Amino acid sequence: MTRGRTTARKSIPASSTRPEDEWLPVGKLFTYGLQHVLTMYGGIIAVPLIIGSAAGITAQQTALLVTASLFVGGFATILQSVGVPFIGAKMPLVQGVSFGGVATMLAILSGPGNDLTTVFGAVIVASLLGFIIAPFFAAIIRFFPPVVTGTVITAIGLTLIPVAANWSMGGDAEAADYGSLQNIGLAFITLAAILLLSKLGSAML
Repeated sequence: MTRGRTTARKSIPASSTRPEDEWLPVGKLFTYGLQHVLTMYGGIIAVPLIIGSAAGITAQQTALLVTASLFVGGFATILQSVGVPFIGAKMPLVQGVSFGGVATMLAILSGPGNDLTTVFGAVIVASLLGFIIAPFFAAIIRFFPPVVTGTVITAIGLTLIPVAANWSMGGDAEAADYGSLQNIGLAFITLAAILLLSKLGSAML
């Protein structure tokens, strides 16, 4: 009995009713878990770096912003996984920082007299409103077809093109190697690797 139970836990196929109960083999479990963590970490790091650069804060303040993002992301992941009344899906969903609000935060920072305190205040108010309307939004999500959500995601990507271009050139306009072939070449190698793995790699990659 023990041996049969152990073997069953090693690999359990997904069911049509509860696919989240599938137990993957150890190799796939480790690979997918590592990909998930790296994706989450990249998202959590990138957003505070973008906002910190736009706000013109110091490296120490940017590090504090990154640390706060990591802490809140971990706390939100625990809430999502464990679940409390009205909060959390009780599933291992790793939470990070959304790129959806980056364009709005950059627009706020570009306004006269605005700084990170203005951004923080706007985020707090928007979060409270989002928490209130979330149950109602779930009922109207069917009115947002893929063409709408795809357009929004595309607009977010287009807004971040200047940031990506600046980082590809080195990130620091005052650096001696800003815009050097080494920096630009590294950016193109990274882009090519992502495209090749996406198109030619296996499903696990």
